[in-house]
Amino acid sequence: MFLKELKNKNHKKVFGISEILKYIGPGLLVTVGFIDPGNWASNIAAGSDYGYKLLWMVTLSTMMLIILQHNVAHLGIATGDCLSEAATKHLKPWLSKSVLITGIMAAISTALAEILGGAIALELLFKVPMKLGAVMVLILIIYMLLSNSYFKLEKWIIGFVSIIGLSFLYELTLVDISWSEAVRGWTHVSIPGGSMTIVMSVLGAVVMPHNLFLHSEVIQSRQWNLEDERVIKKQLKFEFTDTLFSMIVGWAINSAMIILAATTFFASGIHVEELSMAKEMLEPLVGGGAAVIFGVALLFSGISSTITAGMAGGSIFAGMFGEPYNIKDIHSKIGVIGILTFSTVLIFLIGDPFRGLIISQMILSIQLPITVFLQIYLTSSEKVMGKHKNNLLTKLMLWSIGLILTVLNIMLFISFFKG
Repeated sequence: MFLKELKNKNHKKVFGISEILKYIGPGLLVTVGFIDPGNWASNIAAGSDYGYKLLWMVTLSTMMLIILQHNVAHLGIATGDCLSEAATKHLKPWLSKSVLITGIMAAISTALAEILGGAIALELLFKVPMKLGAVMVLILIIYMLLSNSYFKLEKWIIGFVSIIGLSFLYELTLVDISWSEAVRGWTHVSIPGGSMTIVMSVLGAVVMPHNLFLHSEVIQSRQWNLEDERVIKKQLKFEFTDTLFSMIVGWAINSAMIILAATTFFASGIHVEELSMAKEMLEPLVGGGAAVIFGVALLFSGISSTITAGMAGGSIFAGMFGEPYNIKDIHSKIGVIGILTFSTVLIFLIGDPFRGLIISQMILSIQLPITVFLQIYLTSSEKVMGKHKNNLLTKLMLWSIGLILTVLNIMLFISFFKG
């Protein structure tokens, strides 16, 4: 289980609205992963180049994400194991280690992008050199992870997500939005000429492998009793409420990014690829205050997503030893510090930060299908899940998503070399 002290508890709970509200939280940690700096770059490029036309991709990718995250959370609730622990227990040692090593590589790539995003924000706001900013972000994140309990970190993350959401809500009040075009963009599939790379980038930035490992771990912070079938069923229902609510929040924030770019950059004929350029261009179009708020939101996005990337990395590494994530445990601690530090060292070796983001997304594209098919195998197994294994409809949905993600991510991977 996620929290060591919960292992032997057997609380009687009264299930109601207040209990459902207490269950909200784990999903928001996952949400942070797909409103990270990598998403900002993809969404701003989508909005600045194609206006409202690619909003449908946020809707589609969020629907896929709800199904995947809901399913992997079931694994954590029904078995008391995270995805990494389950792989170690139920796969041959050579296979589980091979798969989980690729998961660690994905966590490193994710953390690299998140730390880089935080460093870019510090440079935009305070003129801090990027490499120094990366070290500052690293020190802050390691301090927060080592000195705070999960429940305190969860409160921090909820606060950060709120700040990011409110920032974009404020910025949307400053621009003239065509809601009819936005609704059409959300509901009608349109692939303008030359947009396929950005379409796939938006998808790849939303569905991320480290989030699948993370959700199966943090969902266990809400477990009360693995023996009582009635309690497990309630937990599964409450988890879906948490996942659905959190994914909708993420959908709204990602949509707001595209809409902001569409109403400012696209309307003015400005092509934007880099986050620093976006802030600079916002100032003359919307005002200095909006540009500063953009930078602040980016900073909180980088900090919060780095926290969750570190937790995911620690969970994967501890799971390789058959252990749950516990920051007081040596394996979790090594996983967190090692992955975050190594990611920061890589930033020092990258001459072009934007190219670094591209390389990190490429590695995620390669690894994503591996994690998805690992999840499908484990959650479809009666040996692993018992009576909570996937039914036929769930299997069909998961396999369809897995195959679509595989094809699209291979196409994205190829596009990096063609570009």
